[in-house]
Amino acid sequence: MLHELAKNWWLFVLRGVFAIIFGLIAFFWPGITLTILTIFLGAYLLVDGIFTFIYAFQVKKQESQWWVYLLEGLLGVAAGILILSWPGITALYIVFLVAFWAIVTGILEIIAAIRLRKVINNEWMLILAGILSIIFGVLIFSQPITGAVVIAWWIGIYAILFGVMLISVGVKLNKYHKSHSHSH
Repeated sequence: MLHELAKNWWLFVLRGVFAIIFGLIAFFWPGITLTILTIFLGAYLLVDGIFTFIYAFQVKKQESQWWVYLLEGLLGVAAGILILSWPGITALYIVFLVAFWAIVTGILEIIAAIRLRKVINNEWMLILAGILSIIFGVLIFSQPITGAVVIAWWIGIYAILFGVMLISVGVKLNKYHKSHSHSH
């Protein structure tokens, strides 16, 4: 399982890079219209879901808990398609959809980290990413009427931090892969 996880380290890095790009756009361009922010969010969720979905099938034979990644990927793809299909939906609906997605993704990241704790070091980074997602979701649920600028900042900060965590996990997996690839 760890060998397959390490072999696909680049998916974590790609997810992280895309999250950081999205986060920077949302944070430094908070005055963008809600429709543009919605399209960026939909694209991010769709691409992140696709990367996670691909990873699930790459480790299906080696990892019994591959379905956690499959579920996370399907959730991201579904949320991305839903948002991209109706970019003019109300701000409140988008806020609740983002909050729900963040909480569920956070729970799934924590589950994945707990299942990996015996085979990798520093699984706390994945747990931290999951906790960050849950906190982000709860904050959004608790403040749904705040302005679009504040929501954009929250989304930006969350995406940047989540991206950094994913890149960090990917880099650690790459180091493991390089140090163990000759033995397999």
